[in-house]
Amino acid sequence: MRNKLGLLATISATVVLSSGALANPPAHAPAHGWRKKHDPEYVGYTGTKWERDYDISSGHCNREEIGAVVGGVIGGAIGARTASEENRTVAVIIGAAVGALVGSRIGRQLDEADRGCFGHALEIGSAGHSVQWNNPATGVSYVVVPGAGEKLDGKSCRKFSLTASRGTATEKRSGTACQTSIGSWTIKG
Repeated sequence: MRNKLGLLATISATVVLSSGALANPPAHAPAHGWRKKHDPEYVGYTGTKWERDYDISSGHCNREEIGAVVGGVIGGAIGARTASEENRTVAVIIGAAVGALVGSRIGRQLDEADRGCFGHALEIGSAGHSVQWNNPATGVSYVVVPGAGEKLDGKSCRKFSLTASRGTATEKRSGTACQTSIGSWTIKG
């Protein structure tokens, strides 16, 4: 009788403990669509859905994570990499116009991660809400404020203001950027 009670207690404990493990999938498992149903999607200004916002929604840009995504990619290849349907990971500003826009002293120090933060802020950022980040290598702090959207020459465009600061030097510019393909933005003019 004692053995039967012990066996019954062991079986009951096993059933109770194992039922809790079945409630949610582990973090690494695809869970048959569970994660897709419960993890957020970020819808960009043009309607493109993004898996990650890189903290843009919180008013900051996670420069390190964006840098890891676009690292090693130069110039126009950035647009090609982010434009594919399968690899829409981060929106970027492409072209040399960004450095000229910000100014000769500070703006020419924009790297791929800075361009990614700028582009993703235009893609996901709300109009009138600032997005900021720091580039520790150059010591430059950036603040982008996406503005209202408009159609120019059939392209989706947004006004923006950009402030770049290093030490006591601050440069402010505003302009319009247009989406040239999914995830690729260029400065107009």
